[in-house]
Amino acid sequence: MRPLSILFTNNTLKYRAGSELWVRDVCRTLIGRGHRPVAFSLVLGEIAEELRVSTVPVVSNLDKAGFTPDVIHGHHHIETLIAALHYPGVPIVHFCHGFLPWEERPLHHPSIARYVAVDSACFDRLTVEEGIAPERIERLPNFVDLRRFAPRGALPLRPRRALVLSNQVEPGGYIEMIREACQLSGIELEVAGARWGRVVERPEELMAGVDLVFAKAKTALEAMAVGCAVVLADIFGAGPLVTMRDFDEMRSCNFGIRLLREPHSVDWYRSQIAAYDPAEADDISRRVRQDAALDKAVDHLLEIYERAIADAKNWVSRQALDLGAQRAAARHLSSVAERFKHVYRLDRTVQSLTAELTTARSLNERLVEERESLRHVVTDYRGLSINRLRDAIVRVPILGWHGSWTARWLR
Repeated sequence: MRPLSILFTNNTLKYRAGSELWVRDVCRTLIGRGHRPVAFSLVLGEIAEELRVSTVPVVSNLDKAGFTPDVIHGHHHIETLIAALHYPGVPIVHFCHGFLPWEERPLHHPSIARYVAVDSACFDRLTVEEGIAPERIERLPNFVDLRRFAPRGALPLRPRRALVLSNQVEPGGYIEMIREACQLSGIELEVAGARWGRVVERPEELMAGVDLVFAKAKTALEAMAVGCAVVLADIFGAGPLVTMRDFDEMRSCNFGIRLLREPHSVDWYRSQIAAYDPAEADDISRRVRQDAALDKAVDHLLEIYERAIADAKNWVSRQALDLGAQRAAARHLSSVAERFKHVYRLDRTVQSLTAELTTARSLNERLVEERESLRHVVTDYRGLSINRLRDAIVRVPILGWHGSWTARWLR
């Protein structure tokens, strides 16, 4: 295959999260095969630096890109639209990585030659909710970098150590039910993720030391490749232990949100732990390593690129394409503008609440000062000689009521 110049767009290249790591892994593989990937995002950070270390160029301004790609690999509608407007007529392969996120809303634009869904839920979002013809959609499930996620040793007959790995896990949430289920099952539990305050750069090292992993989607797939037993779980709900019997269905769902159908409960997680089978986990690991390798996914991706480029040669005239692109951009900006207007109104609300909070704090400070002033007045009053005499008389039992009355009269 001839070397391709490919522009990748993404919502951010800052966080160690799903699509960011996806772009990093694919770009590294492509550049190793002699292709020319370039990554574009308006928000750069840690992942952008890792790409640059791998000699993948990274830009936040397409005016500085200095090249015209053969194809645009579009993640996220805003960044994809920017690339489509900057490179009119360049074919786009537009991905949908999630059923729920607003950022994953698909762009409708004449430069899009192919859509790609990573699972059945995303396919339904594209076809049922967005009206995209099924024949325009490819499927490309998640993958594992097998060189990083190497097989671990044999699992014990009973799980001794478990790991919850998710950027959504936080104290007080569903983790507490997993923790109790593990305690009741005699399992030591480890937790990692962004909201937990523990971001892990090398999850493969954690997975190599545990027997059971609670995760979803790509993280779950990576844990299977290592050889761990996997129970699907995330903030959206609880899922089952991955089994060979249901593997194909689960794989079509990307081991993701569509399988998280159960409410979080200690009983549910205990039942899944009880189904732990080290021999089956080993069979699943071999299946994942056979079917879900990163290199195979990139092979499929390059085929999709070539089909998109071939489709572009049959497009209508450039003038008609440019007019359609302009109108598509206008429609898309109109459809998303209200969300940004809500953000603007929210900013005004925040400003108003901040002003009210400042006023309340000032009032509170004055009240504290007045309270201290009154406390000093009361202290001075109690220190008057007549009041000290009254208190002394009242404390004498023999004088009783008469002493109290006399003290009040003297005051």
